Amino acid sequence: MIRHAITAAALLAAAPLAAQSVTQEQIVTRYDRSLAAGYKALFLCSAIANAERNGASRTAESVFEWELSGIQAPLGPLADTMPYRIARGADGTIETVSVEWADDAPPRIAVHDSRMGCAQLPIGGRPDPVVTKRPASTIERSAPIVATGALSGTFAHGFGDTYGEGTRTTAVLAMRDGEVLGERYAPGFGPAVPQRTWSVAKSIAATLVGMAVHRGEAAMDQSAGLGIDINDARTQITLDHLLRMASGRYSDTAGNRTDPLYYGGSTVAETALHWPLVHEPGSIFRYANNDTLAAVNAIEASLAKQPPAQVFAQLGMFDTVAETDWRGDYILSSQVWSTARDLARLGQLYLDDGVLANGTRVLPEDWADYVSAPDGPQPDGPFGYGAGFWLLDAVNGVPADTFAAMGNRGQFIVIVPSRDTVIVRRGEDLAGHRFDIAAFTRDVLASLE
Repeated sequence: MIRHAITAAALLAAAPLAAQSVTQEQIVTRYDRSLAAGYKALFLCSAIANAERNGASRTAESVFEWELSGIQAPLGPLADTMPYRIARGADGTIETVSVEWADDAPPRIAVHDSRMGCAQLPIGGRPDPVVTKRPASTIERSAPIVATGALSGTFAHGFGDTYGEGTRTTAVLAMRDGEVLGERYAPGFGPAVPQRTWSVAKSIAATLVGMAVHRGEAAMDQSAGLGIDINDARTQITLDHLLRMASGRYSDTAGNRTDPLYYGGSTVAETALHWPLVHEPGSIFRYANNDTLAAVNAIEASLAKQPPAQVFAQLGMFDTVAETDWRGDYILSSQVWSTARDLARLGQLYLDDGVLANGTRVLPEDWADYVSAPDGPQPDGPFGYGAGFWLLDAVNGVPADTFAAMGNRGQFIVIVPSRDTVIVRRGEDLAGHRFDIAAFTRDVLASLE
């Protein structure tokens, strides 16, 4: 073995220098292809397997039409042409999805575990031979509740271009006083079909942090465990700073895309925790996936005692899955799959001030006030920011106490305490196009008067 390694090294050293060199453009092109393949593998795996877990179904063609169309360049055009393979076990459960991306490299692979959804392996990674499975859900679900009157008309507008050209709505739901007043779905979707929440997961993460605080396993003013020692100012970053996007850490892109984690198969630990400090903690707002990921990492021990799946079961969110990286760490900045009904249940928890229907408190008193208070530095733009939630109180025509979970491609949970109302909108909006959630919220509330 050693002799072979030495021989290979000698041959490499003897090769002409030009044969070993590549341009930056070639590196970027190859990396983009690997990301596009990872994106395609993960979305095919998650969309189909998580739907089947819930007793529903998705086809690859449906995923191509929705999740895998209209995504940002260059990933979308690259992914379109890449061949894929869905491998199923003897019982029909998806085990892996693989996508070819280079003649001289293994395919990108997403692996499925029915308890945890799908995880993306590193570039060049191979799956373990054993995949844990469980039967698909046998939960009984009612048919969609049809909206009537003015609400029906508002919902119909939500599926057109009224709230934004290039937007594509897949689901809308309105709930008041804990009762679903109406819901509507695009063809191929329905109450049991989950979609990726994207950054709505940040609000789920804030909820899990709140539960850890309620159990006495975390404190918002405590160090989040970043940094090395007293000479490292990152030790001053608290959970509050992280949930308010105010850590002061550097991020390499606006919005902190974290492509290596989301599409490249890197881990939370190697992606999110190492960034240096460039501002005093608490002094500036910088929207960053890494801040949410660091907050979740800070309560890792608490999540081990009460994992997200257990929390979702408490809340009746049986069709929701929090997915992880290939090492098992939750990607709770984005990678959660959920349904419109389950997201409405999360919104209702905040209307009920963190108390379940059976009277059990799972969030600290006034946690809803905490996450919806603009106590940190604020972003530019029409919406403010609390702690893991956006604030719509500056928008004309929307009640001042309105706050919301928001995610890429048009994912929204809008919570209006003064109207005891939760509004959910799901979508797969084309890249660069935004659904006007403030106008939709205003019109839904008007239709309920």
